[in-house]
Amino acid sequence: MFFGKKVTGPAEWLLVCLGNYGKQYENTRHNVGFMAAERLIEKRDLRCNRLRFRALTELIEFGGARVLLMMPQTYMNLSGESVRELMGKYKETADGIIVIYDDIDIAIGTIRARNAGSAGTHNGMRNIVECLNGNTAFKRIRIGTGFDHGNVPLYNVVLSKVKGENKTLVDASTDFVANELLSFLKDGDFDKLMRNVNGFKPE
Repeated sequence: MFFGKKVTGPAEWLLVCLGNYGKQYENTRHNVGFMAAERLIEKRDLRCNRLRFRALTELIEFGGARVLLMMPQTYMNLSGESVRELMGKYKETADGIIVIYDDIDIAIGTIRARNAGSAGTHNGMRNIVECLNGNTAFKRIRIGTGFDHGNVPLYNVVLSKVKGENKTLVDASTDFVANELLSFLKDGDFDKLMRNVNGFKPE
């Protein structure tokens, strides 16, 4: 089954999946956004391998909507630069952005979605807000990666590998997010997506 057909022109939705590029960052907590993108790619015959504006991208039509899937290749802390550049070509306003990213401040195995809000402690989100001139009126889906890390510096925590039972929880979360995004792109009902993901409990 195909995710959708390739198109040209402006995008109705920008799906921004955050992470760090490079094999050394695979399966780290900070790369959960990339993991969600990979789930989408697996579920629909989608290829997100065209490098434009410092991001891997694919522009497709799905459910009647033009959708740009993007995975910034700037490293996490400069993700907003890629988003800003792509917006200049594909999307005029921030209300069509959906950012999918990790959140160390919520428990692993949980998901939270909102229509808008602050960047919290996430540096990638902070840079996106900065590059959008302080605009926080865009949708976001946070995938929990938090645990009791004691006095370990946050930098080391977010770049640590997800293993064992925690990897199972992250896989379940990213799979659920991918399925909900596919449903959303069909019906456009983000309120329904929020209800579903905010109530998610891994089996």
